Amino acid sequence: MKTPASPVPAGQPGSPSTGEPVYLAVGLLRKPHGVYGDILLTIYTDFPERIKPGTSLYAGEDKQPLKITRRRTHNDGLLLGFEGISTPEQASKHTGKVAFVTAESRPPLPEGEYYHHQLIGLQVQEENGRALGELKEILETGANDVYIVAKPGGGELLLPAIPQVIRQISLPQALITVHLLPGLMEDEAETDS
Repeated sequence: MKTPASPVPAGQPGSPSTGEPVYLAVGLLRKPHGVYGDILLTIYTDFPERIKPGTSLYAGEDKQPLKITRRRTHNDGLLLGFEGISTPEQASKHTGKVAFVTAESRPPLPEGEYYHHQLIGLQVQEENGRALGELKEILETGANDVYIVAKPGGGELLLPAIPQVIRQISLPQALITVHLLPGLMEDEAETDS
């Protein structure tokens, strides 16, 4: 079960209910570099190749549009030049701002793969139809992602995002169907002892 990292920070819903655009964080604008107003970007996205001249980033909470004019790699990040920014002083106004792209500009994924923001908020149920709660967060671990499900009566259920557990994801139905392996439900584990 592969779910590329969503640049949407944990705890923020990925899909607004009012129809406004969805923005995905792709990096952090760090500091000006050089005398031409370039800015160092720390990369959050799994698709840094999409950050290139001619595309636009949206900076900060107010999503100020910045059109990229030049790009080059620098250590683990990117040095970007933007239209209308030609001095370090102009670039410094964006220091510390998160850089976003619109969800519409994200690359398509292979069938069976999902962006995290597509999954957050989906209802989770067992194969027998028993409701388990709502997917609230996804933790990225070395081996596999872990889905954190908020249970209806309170508490959390941690589900490894592996094929043996995550049986089906239906975005149109806003539903994740799972198979609970022994020991995944705390209350069931307690009754076995």
